[in-house]
Amino acid sequence: MFDGWIAAVGTGSGTRVIVGHWPRSPFGPFSDVMLERADGRRTLLAPTIRTAEYIAGIYHFDEVRTAPVSVRTRESTWDVEAGPLDLRFRVGHSGALGLLLRAVPRPLARRPLWAAVTDVPARLMTGVRTRGSSRPGCRQWYAARGLWPIVTARASFGGTDLGALAPVVPPVRFGFASAPAPPALVRVLSTVERALA
Repeated sequence: MFDGWIAAVGTGSGTRVIVGHWPRSPFGPFSDVMLERADGRRTLLAPTIRTAEYIAGIYHFDEVRTAPVSVRTRESTWDVEAGPLDLRFRVGHSGALGLLLRAVPRPLARRPLWAAVTDVPARLMTGVRTRGSSRPGCRQWYAARGLWPIVTARASFGGTDLGALAPVVPPVRFGFASAPAPPALVRVLSTVERALA
């Protein structure tokens, strides 16, 4: 189980950025970044060969890079550095849905049945799913436990400014689901089951 946060932002250049920040995971604490450019090229930035191979075995990428990935938080501001990517974003106040998600007990949130129940309303948002499979022999489910809007963001890749904060549109194509279109930070439990060889 991966216990942490997923942040999703779009940019004026068309690049969409997904940050996974995992204080608790089977690999210990780590963070990773997935980017999809306007031309559809998908890149993974992961901190070690081990985490890169694991993530690339579950999701789909055109390019996989290993590079230091740093996530620093201070109050409502997050600073992310991952190889050629620099990202800073600020989150706003949680709304009614975010407060409702925070009320879900952890033992319930981690159950596959809860993911099945919440998958129905989640599908009202384009591309959003709470359970599915990206590759044969792999089953995944997500449980959101908090939601905050991302209200400002500045990002650059290789020194090139990626443009103003924008919706995560079109949906990203790394796996079976995308992030919601409105940029957001989600507190999440992510479970992956892989069939034994």
